[in-house]
Amino acid sequence: MVLKAKLGIAPIAWWNDDLAELSDDVSLEECLRQAALAGLTGMETGRRFPMDMAELGPILNRHGISVCGGWFSGLLLDGDIEVEKERIAQQHAFFKAANAPCIVYGETARSVQGERHTPLCAKPKLSEAEMAAYGRKMSDFADWCAANGMPLAYHHHMAAAVETEEELDLFLKHSSVPLLFDAGHMAFAGGDNLRVIDTHAKRISHVHTKDVRMDVINGLDRSRESFLDAVIKGAFTVPGDGTLDFEVIVKALADKGYEGWFVIEAEQDPIKNPPLIMARKGRAELKRVMDAAGYEVSQ
Repeated sequence: MVLKAKLGIAPIAWWNDDLAELSDDVSLEECLRQAALAGLTGMETGRRFPMDMAELGPILNRHGISVCGGWFSGLLLDGDIEVEKERIAQQHAFFKAANAPCIVYGETARSVQGERHTPLCAKPKLSEAEMAAYGRKMSDFADWCAANGMPLAYHHHMAAAVETEEELDLFLKHSSVPLLFDAGHMAFAGGDNLRVIDTHAKRISHVHTKDVRMDVINGLDRSRESFLDAVIKGAFTVPGDGTLDFEVIVKALADKGYEGWFVIEAEQDPIKNPPLIMARKGRAELKRVMDAAGYEVSQ
């Protein structure tokens, strides 16, 4: 059986929503043009995307790009499901119209990921009882989203409540939510990517292929420096430009039968790391390792 996959990218390589200084002054059209030039067929949404397919559809079609996901800043850890349904409603309807594979759910309640002057060590920590209660809420919310035609993929994330491998294990134990597997965030958190894939492969519905520069990460003072400090210093990059062995990671996903999107997501300085050059490098490395793993990549 041939495994099917698609290659996409996140616009965070061009425009960083949390760090204006790490943004390239390009239009949505130019961003999509560069992604297409790099050989990518999907783009996750970002702040310069109109949330209306009547407007966005013709723009995407001009470049042969489809919506392959996009971030939702969830607040369910401390919030109410009915309130979150209202908050996600516009994006939910838009993603259905765009025929996107999923909405990327990122938990931002109590997270310090967007706080420039809050150190990494100040991330929220949940007891097992708190994680179990959170897992039940997330499961109910994810079930509602899927029943209404657009599934979630839960993004474990640095500086958030579900960051480490142990926290992810606990969260998935107490929930039924589909998982977005992000190799870069798990490596940054000190986890074992291959063990996560082996343990949770059946839950993985979406993949971010973020690479890391471990020399930058190992040099951080987590008692003083923030997640955004790490981004500015260059903690993240594209596959083929960092430390992670994506040939091994992609083979592990193939061995477990994963099919779907592989999305390049690497926030870094677009002046030092021009997005088109980085997109081409990341796409070339992913295509190489996906060919080796037996994937058929849709063009």
